Amino acid sequence: MPTDPARHADASWDDRVATFWAGADDTHPEAAWAALEPLLAERPEGDAAAAFERASLHDMLGEEHAAVPHYRAALATGLDPERQGYATVQLASTLRNVGRSDEAVALLEPLADDERLGPAARAFLALALHDLGRRSDALRLVLADHAPAVPLYGRALAEYAALLPRDEPA
Repeated sequence: MPTDPARHADASWDDRVATFWAGADDTHPEAAWAALEPLLAERPEGDAAAAFERASLHDMLGEEHAAVPHYRAALATGLDPERQGYATVQLASTLRNVGRSDEAVALLEPLADDERLGPAARAFLALALHDLGRRSDALRLVLADHAPAVPLYGRALAEYAALLPRDEPA
């Protein structure tokens, strides 16, 4: 059951949202919405952060189709840089889940080298590429990311990843 963020009246909105997420439970959707809606109501109409948080809860609850327009609204309205990155990765993952992997790839490729979001972007990118039948490209990403974690054979894995043939985009 989600923690009641309203109990933390002295906390900032972001802190109370973080408290909500720390206790969010996807097995109790009604309780999750009941805890998040009062926080969202504190924001002005059309607020990008509120749209992002609403999209995120739809997403967590498996309501991907409902999440997409909220992610798009959040990105179009102007999120802070941290949320913008998260929203882009989450939207891409959601698009992949609803069968729009080509759109997911387009969103994730520019983030692949991002210092903070790159590892997550590459993981979701690999899934989207796999869905599109670009299996060598997907495997290359995963092997290249995993190679540094393999002390004995990491160099070999990285070399094998580099030798995989390039897939032709569909």
